[in-house]
Amino acid sequence: MALTLSERHGCVMQSEIRNMSNECRRVGGINLSQGVCDTPVPDPVQEGARDAIREGVNTYTHYAGLLTLREAIAHKQKRFTGIERNPESEIIVSAGATGALYCAFQALLDPGDEVILFEPFYGYHVSTLQASEAVPVYLPLRFPDWSFSTHDLEHLVTPRTKGIIVNTPANPSGKVFTPEELELIALFAERYDLFVFTDEIYEHFLYGGRTHHSFAALPGMKERTITVSGASKTFSVTGWRIGYALCDARWAQAIGYFNDLVYVCAPAPLQIGVAKGLLELGDDYYRALSVAYEAKRDLFCRALTSAGLAPSIPDGAYYVLADVSRIPGKSAKERAMHILRKSGVASVPASAFYHDGLGESMVRFCFAKEDAVLEEAGHRLQILA
Repeated sequence: MALTLSERHGCVMQSEIRNMSNECRRVGGINLSQGVCDTPVPDPVQEGARDAIREGVNTYTHYAGLLTLREAIAHKQKRFTGIERNPESEIIVSAGATGALYCAFQALLDPGDEVILFEPFYGYHVSTLQASEAVPVYLPLRFPDWSFSTHDLEHLVTPRTKGIIVNTPANPSGKVFTPEELELIALFAERYDLFVFTDEIYEHFLYGGRTHHSFAALPGMKERTITVSGASKTFSVTGWRIGYALCDARWAQAIGYFNDLVYVCAPAPLQIGVAKGLLELGDDYYRALSVAYEAKRDLFCRALTSAGLAPSIPDGAYYVLADVSRIPGKSAKERAMHILRKSGVASVPASAFYHDGLGESMVRFCFAKEDAVLEEAGHRLQILA
């Protein structure tokens, strides 16, 4: 018998986001493809990690994370959403939000279970589902307001439907789900007894007066919701891999056991740094995030408009989808490569966020960069005008 790769290997091939990052590196361009923040890490977060290393917090932690961090997460959750979580039994710290989601899927989904997700989607949600041998089922959001209806949801239900993924604010569209939309999903989840997996990693990146509504806060939803978030975006520590899952104790222990199996624990001193940030940074810090990133959004979207790449203005997160239909190329990938070769600015072909050939007329840019970098990228893009 010839040696072969596993059947599941195809679902974890290198993502288009990383592909474009590599292409950008080859030409020495400006990387606006990958969501890598280059904004400063808050002082308390840095100091907490540094002090923890010096004080010897460098060994294995509890598989669910240091209690100090879990208590800080519970405090923050209560402060911003009103939801109370028991830090000893309802919080699992993992290797980033992606790690927390992977462990949740492993613990709660069986092979063949179907999970609905909104399209355009974040590619790692799909790959992580497939790595768990679950089946993604796609609900296309209607452009330009990224809307959907109860009928859209009902049309997708089968006896195998086990859950739904809600990413708000969303990557790549920047959609912020309204209370009315979340209530519609809640009724749907209750009607069909579904898990609701929410990715709320961009919860503090909101523009135009938008407000984040955590799904678990809706009546009756706390028990069926697995809320995933983390520190990567809020504290600009994407490489630290500190994420977490919040859920009912019935689900948390199994999620924690998978976390122990796959990751053992998140980096110990970095857990302390994040805990210090959660406890010491006040509301002004989080408000300032939205103000600063809204200015970055506006700066870059003006540049896109001037370059003839009409942006779909995001309400949250820190990505923008732009119309590149007039750029030479037969696909989004060819157009993204043309933009990179011509201007030296890397984007992600939006086809990476669709499953059936859609998205070929758009690319995604990340604006989580220093203003000087965004200004230079915007200047370079004008060659496309």
